[in-house]
Amino acid sequence: MTLPLFFFYIFAIIAVASAAMVIFSRNPVHSVLFLILTFVNAAGLFMLAGAEFLALILIVVYVGAVAVLFLFVVMMLDVDFAEMRQGMLQYAPIAAVVGIIFLLELLLLAGTFFISPDVVGQSVVPIDATIDNTRALGQVIYTRYVFLFQAAGAVLLVAMVGAIVLTLRHRTQAKRQNIAKQVARGKDSIKVVSVKTGQGLEG
Repeated sequence: MTLPLFFFYIFAIIAVASAAMVIFSRNPVHSVLFLILTFVNAAGLFMLAGAEFLALILIVVYVGAVAVLFLFVVMMLDVDFAEMRQGMLQYAPIAAVVGIIFLLELLLLAGTFFISPDVVGQSVVPIDATIDNTRALGQVIYTRYVFLFQAAGAVLLVAMVGAIVLTLRHRTQAKRQNIAKQVARGKDSIKVVSVKTGQGLEG
């Protein structure tokens, strides 16, 4: 067994185990920590595959921003997870259909290795060995797939706005400043009282 193959098995086993713990862990904080461990091992797999840009992006963006944001949100919000789990069974048929679709896709992907092994080595975009991986990835994304890249950004923007709208709660008891009402106030809003020395205002 070669050294890259050994590290591949180590990263793959830890990634699969930690991904399973993200689902089965009862504590949401532990789930986020296992998710961070999954991202780190996935970055190791990307490094072994020669995609160092994707590995660094996975560490910087997902681990450094998204996963840490999830951790702070879970720790700071007082979420009653027992109440949220009460209606989970009604979504079980939809989850089963989605799971079956994903399983069929994985089986079709694995079947290509046995049906037509030559497809795996083929590439839609020719690989230029004279430039590094990051530059080649940028040239492909911003030339051939630029519209798909912009569409993915628009979808993420809509998802972010939708999440903010759904979670925004207006508190009726909170005091808010009304600028228009303050500017529209007249001279009767202030009363000047002359208080004599040694005397106070009468209640």
